[in-house]
Amino acid sequence: MKTTPTFARLLQGFFTHRLLQQKQASPHTVVSYRDTFRLLLRFAEKRLHRPPSRLDLSDIDAPLVAAFLHDLEKNRGISARSRNLRLTAIRSLFRYAAYEAPAHAEQIQRVLAIPCKRYDRKLVEFLSSEQIRAILRAPDPKTRSGRRDHLLLLFAIQTGLRLSELTALTRDALALGRGAHVRCIGKGRKERCTPLTKQVVTLLKAWMREIPQAADQRVSPNARGGALSGDGMRYILTKHVTAAAKNCVSLRQKKVTPHMLRHTMAMELLQAGVDRSVIALWLGHESVETTQIYLTANLALKEKALSKTTPWDGRKPARYRLDDKLLAFLAEL
Repeated sequence: MKTTPTFARLLQGFFTHRLLQQKQASPHTVVSYRDTFRLLLRFAEKRLHRPPSRLDLSDIDAPLVAAFLHDLEKNRGISARSRNLRLTAIRSLFRYAAYEAPAHAEQIQRVLAIPCKRYDRKLVEFLSSEQIRAILRAPDPKTRSGRRDHLLLLFAIQTGLRLSELTALTRDALALGRGAHVRCIGKGRKERCTPLTKQVVTLLKAWMREIPQAADQRVSPNARGGALSGDGMRYILTKHVTAAAKNCVSLRQKKVTPHMLRHTMAMELLQAGVDRSVIALWLGHESVETTQIYLTANLALKEKALSKTTPWDGRKPARYRLDDKLLAFLAEL
């Protein structure tokens, strides 16, 4: 009979065998799952008064997981979306546990049955042409960091690369000759090629002369020559958006994130009449349906569609009056 592994062995096997060997999960996924279980283990230690290395699988039951998720929302102030991401990591572990510890099948199914939390889906935000030009004018081209920042921002907007894809970019991922493009490994370890405009190619060729020639050299190094972090990219963007807001009033109340640059590229393609399937390929979406969010947020396309319609009735609208007291009561609720 197969013995039930301790929770410590189960968690270690989940990372080493399931995530790294079998699924070959991306570093971003591994880090996200790691942080989830760090938080969960600290919560369990505080609640059960037992160090993480001495926890049993039976200790991590559905009530404890539900309490952990509630604590994240209440005390850490995370959003419902972030709460659901933490739950996704926990579910992945328990699906692995279903094979490794079948004796705990009932407990495992209860954890897997914990539902994701529903939340309001906000419209996708993106930048206007005026805002893009203002941000791109903010970096100082006379300084090395200014030239790097201008190229980085323009590159992000034109390609629509994710933040992790952008910061991981190396020289050997660029093809700057005929049919210029950039190659990257995105979500799900899918490789894709994105074409580059002549303007971006010109700036890239000039920038390549300013950084080391090694093939694995990061295209966007930090001040010390190392890899630019996600926080570093956010800092650069915030700095130049703040500077651009002095002349572009509409930027003052807008929280611009690196992902908004990706949304901006998608909107530019959509407004240019590019098919949704092409946009999905460009952005590396798993499904064309993911691109639906841009159609939902694009007011200009909706207004254009509305202008093509004709009114069905030229009469003035009359006010509807309820003639039944019970219906009137229900209408007031």
